[in-house]
Amino acid sequence: MIRHSFEITLPQWCIDMAASLPDALTATEDRMALAIELSRQNVENETGGPFGAVVAGMESGKIIALGVNRVEPETCSSAHAEIVALSLAQQRLGTWNLAEAVPEPLELVTSCEPCAMCLGAIPWSGVRRVICGATKQHAEETGFDEGARDPAWREILNRRGIELQTAVLHEQAAEVLRRYRASGARIYNP
Repeated sequence: MIRHSFEITLPQWCIDMAASLPDALTATEDRMALAIELSRQNVENETGGPFGAVVAGMESGKIIALGVNRVEPETCSSAHAEIVALSLAQQRLGTWNLAEAVPEPLELVTSCEPCAMCLGAIPWSGVRRVICGATKQHAEETGFDEGARDPAWREILNRRGIELQTAVLHEQAAEVLRRYRASGARIYNP
C-alpha cells in the first residue's frame, strides 16, 4: 500500500526538556550548549543519532524550535536534527520562509556543521545565521558520510545573506560524536 503522509515526532524526553527551558537563551554559547545537550540526550536515551539543533531569534535568543536526529527511529533518511528543527519552526510559525515569520531574523544552531542535505535546505529555510559546533571532519571521523560539500560553502552562504559561525564549543560537540562511536551504536549510511 502506498503511504500518503508521514510524521516526524520528537522523543518524549525532548518534549519534556522543551517545556522546562526558558523562553530565551541570550548568549550564543548557551544556545550551542543546548544543541549539544540535545545531541547528548538523544544518544543517552537511544532515540537517534548524535546531533541536535535549535532555531532561535538572533537578537533575543527566543527559542522557536528544537530538533534531534530521528533517522533510525522514524525510518526517514531526511530526519536530521537541522531538518527537524527547521520543519518544526516552520510549522510553529506557519510559513516555509522563516524570514517572513517573526520581527527578528532567526538562526539555526547545530551541534555539527551541516551535511550536504542540510546545507542545501538552509538557504531556502529563511534563517539568517548558522552557528555550528563540531566540524564535518569530526562527523566523518566518527564514521558518518556527510556527503559532498563545495569547498566554498561558507562564501556561498554569505553571498545569500546568511552569516556563519563555526567551531562554537566544538570540543564539547565533538566529544558527543566520539562517545557515540565508542558506544558501538550504529553508524547509519556510512
